[in-house]
Amino acid sequence: MSQQDLTSDMLTRIRNASRNGAKSVKCLNNKLNRGVAQVLVDEGYIKSFDVVDDGRQGVLKIELKYGPRGEHLISSIDRYSKPGRRVYRGKDDLPRPLQGMGIAIVSTSHGVFSDRKCREESVGGEVVAIVT
Repeated sequence: MSQQDLTSDMLTRIRNASRNGAKSVKCLNNKLNRGVAQVLVDEGYIKSFDVVDDGRQGVLKIELKYGPRGEHLISSIDRYSKPGRRVYRGKDDLPRPLQGMGIAIVSTSHGVFSDRKCREESVGGEVVAIVT
């Protein structure tokens, strides 16, 4: 079965694994997925991720993170821009989920950043996902 939207598949796998209390999850590897995983590590939503070679394109093994009493750090993780409807925003129009308590993941010409980092770097781009 061919996957059309690998990033949406990755976000769904993370969402489902987090709700089930899993320690880790495996996703397909590509450049955008690695960038999204790096933003989630930098913002403290997941512990870490590794690229595991499987003889093809590789697999991302993502270690999930929970609070001190086992509470979920990711309450929702949703795809914003989709293959049928791309959403681009300038630096002044980037979404600010939960008035800054969540993050928007943005794919820019300089790489994949959170909305806060985009405002610091003064760049806009495609809004990939919203994490709260």
